[in-house]
Amino acid sequence: MKIKQITSQTRRDFSAILICEGCGNEQQLWGVYDDNYYHDKVIPTKRCEKCGKTRNDLGITSERTETKYQDWETV
Repeated sequence: MKIKQITSQTRRDFSAILICEGCGNEQQLWGVYDDNYYHDKVIPTKRCEKCGKTRNDLGITSERTETKYQDWETV
């Protein structure tokens, strides 16, 4: 799954539409924390509800959505 579009963001909390690179299925992601850990460790392990694959399963490592704020910034 990768972020297709961020639908809302308040400080570090955001909601987004995820899209599966394997089958094209879209899922809604609600109220998650916008930091490097979430983008680097959690999103690549999100399973698609339709095909059950993750980014790691598909071998995709290069594409990533940047955070709105740096991890060290106080918002």
